Amino acid sequence: TEAIGLYNLGQSCCLNSLLQVFLMNIHFTRILRRITVPPSPAQRRSNVPYQMLLLLEKMQSGKCKAVGPTELACCLSEHRVELFVQHDAAQLFLTLWNLLKKQMKKPELVKELRDLYTICIQEHVACQKCSFEVKSKSTMLTLPLPVLDANSHRLKTLEDCLQYFFHPEELTGQNMCFCQQCGRKTPFLQSMKLVHLPQTLTLHLKRFCFERSSCTHKLSHSLPFPQELDLRQVLTESQCQADDSEKATWQYELFAVVAHSGSASCGHYCAYIRRLTDCKWYCFNDSEVCQVSWDDVKCTYGRSNLYWYANVSLIFPN
Repeated sequence: TEAIGLYNLGQSCCLNSLLQVFLMNIHFTRILRRITVPPSPAQRRSNVPYQMLLLLEKMQSGKCKAVGPTELACCLSEHRVELFVQHDAAQLFLTLWNLLKKQMKKPELVKELRDLYTICIQEHVACQKCSFEVKSKSTMLTLPLPVLDANSHRLKTLEDCLQYFFHPEELTGQNMCFCQQCGRKTPFLQSMKLVHLPQTLTLHLKRFCFERSSCTHKLSHSLPFPQELDLRQVLTESQCQADDSEKATWQYELFAVVAHSGSASCGHYCAYIRRLTDCKWYCFNDSEVCQVSWDDVKCTYGRSNLYWYANVSLIFPN
């Protein structure tokens, strides 16, 4: 029942933060507790869901303030997840999720895992010279939200980032597409519409960008996010492809954020998580865990002029 920390194994702060987000989500742990235990010791050592379950049980059974995720880290290294390196939180989240899905043997659990996290989008491209258009549906685990617009102007709020992500884009000049009906390259209008949202939504703020010098630069400006998020109020009708019953589920309360402090090449991750059993916020900073206020969580909005100020990277409404 206590909030337990995870010891840093050497640059494992990103892994620790994401593990806490997974394991503090009771909807996820209900799936994890029903996995099939691999039959042999070798299979158990290399099975990510099983090792994550063992870590959860270790965190819940012990009375120490923190435990070491050593066995799980060794298991991940068998699957070519590098240890003792700087990780990008969004990329590592996708890697962990895919390993979980791949190694869960029960089809019903795989479906529940997909339902818990998967977003469905309709992509639409239309020729601006004729009636030719193509529609296709795709799924994603995170919404990769830009924090700058096309003119490199800062987007001011999370809602601005969401609206910009779904804003139609004109494909002209060098970006024109071949139109099968016109028989040549023509201007196109590209847009995405939201079809389905999962129970746990994952939003990725794209704070790391590549400059012409091939160096990665971090965008640290302040970007507020709300405690409650209603996508029906944020997006327009033209940005949605869903019926009223689906839209009724698009109301969220913030569950967790993963924040990064430092530069693109040298930094530290921690997680702020609202425990679903008592609705209290906690800061998980490797082995250190403490209860915090909403004002403390808001400190992860970001601030450009302070190098070690925390900037939110991943947002998990639930």
